Amino acid sequence: MARRPLPRILSNGSAQIARSRELARTAADSATDVLHPLITVSRGLRRLAGAGLRKWADTPKDRRGPLLFLVASVILVMTLVPYGPLLAAISLMAAAAWTGRDRTPPAPTGPDEAQTGRLQSLYEALVPYFSAAEDPDPLYAHGGDWEKVFSSYDFDDDGRVSRLLIRYPAYFTDGEAESRARIEQLLHAKSGRGREYHFDWDEESNELTITVLPPLPTDIAAQRFVTAPGETVLGFTDPADVQRTLPLTYGEEQRDVPPVVWRTGIRSTEPHLLVVGEPGSGTTTLMRSIALQTLQYGDVVIVEGGGTGEYACLTGRAGVLAVECGLAGALASLEWAAHETERRLIAANRARQAGHPAPDDIKNPLWILLDRPSALGHLTAADGRKDPQALLQVPLRHGRAAGVTVVVAEHFDSLDVLSEAVRQHTRARVVLGPASSAQLEAVLGVPPHTTPTRDVPPGRGYARLGTGPVLRLQVPATPDPYDDATSEAQRRAVLELLPEHTTPADAGALPLKAAVAES
Repeated sequence: MARRPLPRILSNGSAQIARSRELARTAADSATDVLHPLITVSRGLRRLAGAGLRKWADTPKDRRGPLLFLVASVILVMTLVPYGPLLAAISLMAAAAWTGRDRTPPAPTGPDEAQTGRLQSLYEALVPYFSAAEDPDPLYAHGGDWEKVFSSYDFDDDGRVSRLLIRYPAYFTDGEAESRARIEQLLHAKSGRGREYHFDWDEESNELTITVLPPLPTDIAAQRFVTAPGETVLGFTDPADVQRTLPLTYGEEQRDVPPVVWRTGIRSTEPHLLVVGEPGSGTTTLMRSIALQTLQYGDVVIVEGGGTGEYACLTGRAGVLAVECGLAGALASLEWAAHETERRLIAANRARQAGHPAPDDIKNPLWILLDRPSALGHLTAADGRKDPQALLQVPLRHGRAAGVTVVVAEHFDSLDVLSEAVRQHTRARVVLGPASSAQLEAVLGVPPHTTPTRDVPPGRGYARLGTGPVLRLQVPATPDPYDDATSEAQRRAVLELLPEHTTPADAGALPLKAAVAES
């Protein structure tokens, strides 16, 4: 059956509309140019009339009679004088044209003296790095012209550089990390400390764009995120780095914020997560946030090596198989998790060989959250027991196929204690709190394209999922609701996300211990 062609009004209607709009815009611009003198005179007459009315209103009533008589006398004299009305009309039009002129001050066409000094200082500081003695026509030279290399620039309200496009010579070794790090450190120091800068190297065009990044929002509280099963929101980042936003609630207001989403499951390339930070940087907050999100569709085993009771609010909740702080309970829980991973693998393999779908008892995801394994390692070494990290080898190696996810949180000073299995299989990485570029590169694998600041709020850091880019990260506020320092709004936000109680708080780990005893 032959297809009919679309009607002309549908096939080329959009082009006609665009052409009509362009013609209308051109006609409006032409009319504005032609009628510009008339518009100026009309605006001046309106301003003169307004000034006369204000003068009349400000004149006392006892002086209005003489003023009116004076005006009438002037009009009468101008009428009797030869060519008086014509001269009066010309004078009025001239006054109206002068009064109605555009008084908007012209926009500055370039930087002021202070801004020019800053740009010249940056130029002089870059001369030793972007110049060579054998260059016959150097872009950078002492006392040279900064306008040749700074083709675009913006300043903030304080007069500091907020955006700068820098040209550099082609022979600069921009492919070496050390050379780029020296330039970034220099620009960070000269442009103003205390701010976070993003560096975009365009190696093909020999251009470097430096941009001041706005601070990430720190007022995002824990809440239900619009995600699919297997997706976990680690935090929020810059809009230009991700192609997705989530609708979030800020009290009575709603905003769309770009998230950092970590995907787990059988098809995930980053099935396990490592979180690193200093004390007070927000690592435990991130672990609580992950636990609250995964309890919507999975089971959670929490092992706290620090023994501070940060996860007491999850004890005895639906889906929480155990919250262990002691050494014996932690080892029992991790041993059970290893056996459960093996059981799931065997059940899934038998189902595939028989041509049946996976059993229902292995479809529910299992999450193992291990906070501060180094503290448990010291206790087990002193007691002559097995290192708890050795019990994570099976969940780490085969967790993706068995639906088991492992999240490990550790401090910077104990990174050397982490086992090889943890380092190798935790391909998703998060670093929170203040950290140097060397520390960030050691954990994330590559340095970030921004300059980390010294003072950061809790939950602020960087994330890298597998071989992806390094993203800025701000963890949603998920404090301990039983802590006295927690605000009432944040306490209510966390309590509303907690599942209902299924067992008394002092018996929350009994079902898992019984399962370990049976196994």
